[in-house]
Amino acid sequence: MPEIPDLNIFSRNLAKRLVGKTLINITVIIDRQLKVPKAELKEKLEAQILIAIRRIGKELHLEFTNGHVLVIHLMLHGTMYWFEGKNENKFTIAELLFNDGTGLAITDWQKAVMLKLDPEPVAVPDAMEMPAGYLLTALKNTTRSIKTVLTEGKTVQGIGNAYVDEILYAAKISPYSIANKIPEENIEVLTKAIKTVLTAAEDHISKNFPDTITEKERDFLEVHRPKQKFTLSGETIIKAEIDKRKTYYTESQELFE
Repeated sequence: MPEIPDLNIFSRNLAKRLVGKTLINITVIIDRQLKVPKAELKEKLEAQILIAIRRIGKELHLEFTNGHVLVIHLMLHGTMYWFEGKNENKFTIAELLFNDGTGLAITDWQKAVMLKLDPEPVAVPDAMEMPAGYLLTALKNTTRSIKTVLTEGKTVQGIGNAYVDEILYAAKISPYSIANKIPEENIEVLTKAIKTVLTAAEDHISKNFPDTITEKERDFLEVHRPKQKFTLSGETIIKAEIDKRKTYYTESQELFE
């Protein structure tokens, strides 16, 4: 699943090619996860100029001159591709065609990509924009595992399964730790690790795949390495499942319970 580092890069690269252009046609081929009638989507978005693309949590928000916003949530396997002329991409969910001939295909073999129109504001802060001391307060009243709290989107937006493992590894906190049992000093370390890990990942992807709008390799990750037995530094990776999420961690991560 694309997470904050990927989506930040996607939004910038999409904006470079699309902002200022007019959407002349939007075609939804698979509407299983469409949250608004096709006709309404076309009526409100076609013939409108795209003025901005922003990442909000795990979503991409395409903003148009008339105030309407198209939301794209790529879910687990959603992928975007450029095309010109005819779209030849398999498993296409939707196509966006702009006035200069640039086309954007949104695909997903699982058909789980979600398209929405004009989302309601979300009060939960983004992982990259948490107020000072926010996590310290937010974690006090929950007895759930810290992995679940950070990924479910009710406490903080944008962190997914892969990067939560990386963040907890960097903070040396076990994913099984009970959120309200984590000491204050460790929460401070965790807060710093969130920004450090996500920023470093974005820098790596941007350097190696500067023009990408599709998720790329994650061989640079330290502990979330499904096909490997060891971290990049040589520690044994423990593989588990927490609330149906595949989880990767090491013995060096402290358990608070």
